[in-house]
Amino acid sequence: MSCLDLAALRGGLIVSVQAPEGSPMRDSEVIAAMAEASLNNGAVGVRLESPEHIGAVRRRCPEALIIGLWKRTFPDSEVYITPRWQEIQAVWGAGADVVAIDATSRPRPDGESLEALVERADRELKLPLMADVDSVANGLRAAQLGCRWVGTTLFGYTAETAESTPPGLELLPPLRAQLPQEVPLICEGGIASAVMATQVLEQGADCVVVGTAITGVDLQVAAYCRQMAG
Repeated sequence: MSCLDLAALRGGLIVSVQAPEGSPMRDSEVIAAMAEASLNNGAVGVRLESPEHIGAVRRRCPEALIIGLWKRTFPDSEVYITPRWQEIQAVWGAGADVVAIDATSRPRPDGESLEALVERADRELKLPLMADVDSVANGLRAAQLGCRWVGTTLFGYTAETAESTPPGLELLPPLRAQLPQEVPLICEGGIASAVMATQVLEQGADCVVVGTAITGVDLQVAAYCRQMAG
């Protein structure tokens, strides 16, 4: 399946297969097994963090649609999802079909601009970028710059949206109405059930990314234990 084949993606589930630092689940073979299980049961793709995990899933699932990213933190910026050119190259080189990057308006590490990164990614690597955004304006801007996917991943996670709770349902109708039809609109973040995922599609998303509710063993178990302890 072409990673830009919107007809094949529409209405589908992409599973974010990640694990926090320090978790025993953060093992490349564990991640690869969870990714394979997701794909075997109907997921149209997986979203993976780090070149190591992307490579492990690519080896185990050579036909998988992989959205890849690399979370890196730097003292001079709040941007952490594939923030620099070096991370874009590493994620692409590991085998991702689409590279997800922070496409908010926040300053990037080393003074790099979003415009320059998108232009360079197209010119040198011809790779599709997924813009992780927090607002309608940033989603439209990212598409204008050349990002070929747009996702609501960072709604609720930037200073401008800190008072909001994901998922960003209110972003979906205006984004779908104004984005080019060939740009997939992805809703990601805070989707906790299949019922909610269906509602997201009804609001205009082309497909849905679900992570914690499916693969977040650490967070899910901790939440159960907290609730049961009263």
